[in-house]
Amino acid sequence: MNGQERELIEGAAALGVVLDARQAAQLLRLLEQLVLWNRRYNLTAITAPGQMIRAHLLDSLAALPDLHGSRIADVGTGAGFPGLPLALVCPQRRFTLIDATAKKIRFVAHAARLLELSNVTALQARVETLAPDPPFDTVMARAVAALPELLAAVAGLAGPATRVVVLKGRYPDAELARLPAGWRLLAARAVRIAGLDAERHILTLSKDPN
Repeated sequence: MNGQERELIEGAAALGVVLDARQAAQLLRLLEQLVLWNRRYNLTAITAPGQMIRAHLLDSLAALPDLHGSRIADVGTGAGFPGLPLALVCPQRRFTLIDATAKKIRFVAHAARLLELSNVTALQARVETLAPDPPFDTVMARAVAALPELLAAVAGLAGPATRVVVLKGRYPDAELARLPAGWRLLAARAVRIAGLDAERHILTLSKDPN
């Protein structure tokens, strides 16, 4: 086991996520591909290996306890975060990774093939145009938009039982004060990622049954 694998496994364990050596190696392979593609397609501004482990992989895995059900949508997935790392550690769940930018979805599809993630669908689309039937069990978003705009955009993906899981930096008091009618906050928790000097919070919201 090399130093990066050890950092990843130990960092995940601190978040309550158990990784084996094969999963750690696969996640690091994902980062290797991201670095290669980034030279041409500018998919991420984060390029230092250690920072990528913390800000892409561990930050994504931190949301594992918040997943609900078996059908997961990752909206505005970008280069596949948090969807790809979560799909790798949750083979029993199906993930649809959605982004409007073609080069990002091409990378997601490439990475899913390379890592043999048969539970991943890469979809190029504007999320506000989608209305799947049945709706997703969980809709995830990381660094996509402020909560009011995000919830308006994903409304078509969500039913009464859907959980919308949002990965944020600082606790978004001002955004929560502007939640659209019909939405409510179910849970919020602070997350500490080893070596990442930044606030992280994960919020879970749903449509108000009333």
